[in-house]
Amino acid sequence: MLNLNAPFVLLILTAGISIYAWSNQELMESWILNPLRMRRNGEWYRLLTSGFLHADWMHLIFNMIAFYSFGQVVQDTLVMNSGTTVGLLQFLAIYLGGIIVSDLPTYFRHRSDPDYRSLGASGGVAAVLFASILFNPVGGEGQGIIIFPIPFPIKPFIFGFLYLGYSYYMGRRRGDNINHDAHFYGALYGIILTLMFLPEAAPHFWSEIQRFVF
Repeated sequence: MLNLNAPFVLLILTAGISIYAWSNQELMESWILNPLRMRRNGEWYRLLTSGFLHADWMHLIFNMIAFYSFGQVVQDTLVMNSGTTVGLLQFLAIYLGGIIVSDLPTYFRHRSDPDYRSLGASGGVAAVLFASILFNPVGGEGQGIIIFPIPFPIKPFIFGFLYLGYSYYMGRRRGDNINHDAHFYGALYGIILTLMFLPEAAPHFWSEIQRFVF
């Protein structure tokens, strides 16, 4: 089987574009999610291009570490089940589609706001993360997802429920400068599309949780 590493290619591409855009304001302004300009000028490409931009080093590093940590597992699982070409296309549909779909609620909420801007791959990262949770909901012995500053790993399925609840709550509050809606809807998109590609992931997810709990 061809040894593919689409997550690494996407990571390098995203990092390169983000770093270049920090010194090229024209590119930043033409690619960032700007709902008002999208509505007025039909610049729908921004739903995707904004996912290759990040605000700063911390934003970029955090997103790309999360993406790469789970992306290879998701791609390998899809390739193993669907074949190399189809599996790769499915992976790209989850990640790139997650970026696009997760930004749609943001567009509709802010399409008349002249000052709103948004950027980052968080929707796609959330989609990949939740695909990985479906495939491996409890992890191995002593394994889990680390949330700073909690000093111990959390089981992936527990993290998933906490993540969805927190993102939904913060999205309704709108109290900070983070696009929590992209996190929430990206996660939902990742779950739905993964189950469309691999319906057997649902009973596997449930059986793994039952085995862990009982």
